[in-house]
Amino acid sequence: MRELDPARTAVVGVHWQHEVVSPDGVFGPFFAEQVSRHNVASYAARVAAAVRAGGGLVVYSRVAYRPGYPDLIPNTPSFAMVRERQAFLEGAPKARIVDELTPQVGDVVVTHVRLTGFFGTELDTVLRRRGVETLLFTGVATDLSVTGTVFEAVNHGYRPVVVSDACAAATDEAHRASLGTLGQLGEVVTAAEVVDRLAG
Repeated sequence: MRELDPARTAVVGVHWQHEVVSPDGVFGPFFAEQVSRHNVASYAARVAAAVRAGGGLVVYSRVAYRPGYPDLIPNTPSFAMVRERQAFLEGAPKARIVDELTPQVGDVVVTHVRLTGFFGTELDTVLRRRGVETLLFTGVATDLSVTGTVFEAVNHGYRPVVVSDACAAATDEAHRASLGTLGQLGEVVTAAEVVDRLAG
């Protein structure tokens, strides 16, 4: 793994919400088992703690909608299901970030209404104001919102680093295939490698 400048590094935790990673969430049937079986949230928490300790920035991207869903365009089956199931409502318990990754003082939470963290949000402004150059990625799903947000990060000029064991998809096969693609755009590393590099 290349050098990391802690002060210019941020970790972006993608969709660590109950609606996505808890069994009773709207997308839980797709992702909860994988997240639990591979202890993915615990690895993501280790990365976030290491970034904080090194003076970097911890960011969470989350989905949330206003009552009545005036900000939701149901142009995909997933978005249609969100509306049908009344999911991701702002303020609802299942829209919260899971306890293991509860944002701490100084962390930034970015809310969006589409698939990815940069689109229609202040994420790029927040990162540039802090002088961030390297983005570590954790979250769900590797082949959907994580990949999409990594693509956006590349287009915005950031160095992307995907933390392989801190991400999950609906299947191991989908996860591995996505890591293969993401490895062509940047580095794919483990949580232990990130922690060691930041500590060093």
